Amino acid sequence: MSLLAAGTAQLRARSGQAYLRVSLLPSFAANWLISRLERFETQHPNIELDLDPTLRVVDINRGEADVAIRFGDFSADKQGGIHLANEELSPVMSPVLYGDGSRFQSTDDLLPHPILQAKSGLEWQLWSESANLCLDKARHIRLTDYNIVLQAALDGQGIAMGRNLLIKEHLRKGRLIQPFPVSFSSEKAAYWAVCDLNSKNAAAIEAFVEWLKAELQF
Repeated sequence: MSLLAAGTAQLRARSGQAYLRVSLLPSFAANWLISRLERFETQHPNIELDLDPTLRVVDINRGEADVAIRFGDFSADKQGGIHLANEELSPVMSPVLYGDGSRFQSTDDLLPHPILQAKSGLEWQLWSESANLCLDKARHIRLTDYNIVLQAALDGQGIAMGRNLLIKEHLRKGRLIQPFPVSFSSEKAAYWAVCDLNSKNAAAIEAFVEWLKAELQF
């Protein structure tokens, strides 16, 4: 297997083709990256991406991936986090269950309803602090991955914290609504690329990261 891998790498090098292993959150892959892959391939036909959607922690320094895309605060990450974009957080809900959201006159009106959150609870913590809302008495439903949180919100099972970059299409088509103008944006809730710019794939890694940063501005 090692000889096969080495041979494949040599063939790619001869053809000028770079091969990047990208570890990323399933929610980011499904709700943002997949629909844009064709644009990347058009702009960078010499870079082949191998996507690994996972919640598992990977070690770039041990060669487990060339690039890892993660959400949260990685400004002090020992592996070297490159800031891609901040998320804009605001509660979202299904109009099937909550109508146009007009019943929510203040953030306190959220408290009687189930609060859907990913395992860490980071988004709700940051947003509630910025909105001066105490969620201690709310009913929290903790789910493993943001994909599951999003689907539960679409099914009307509670109120989720919307990651605007991932839910734009749901908002545009009216599948989700935002009842409050209160939003939160910070590097504490951002997308980061963890990579080793000293690796042999440095040029391809840099091209991919710069493309991500540009695409995330739209």
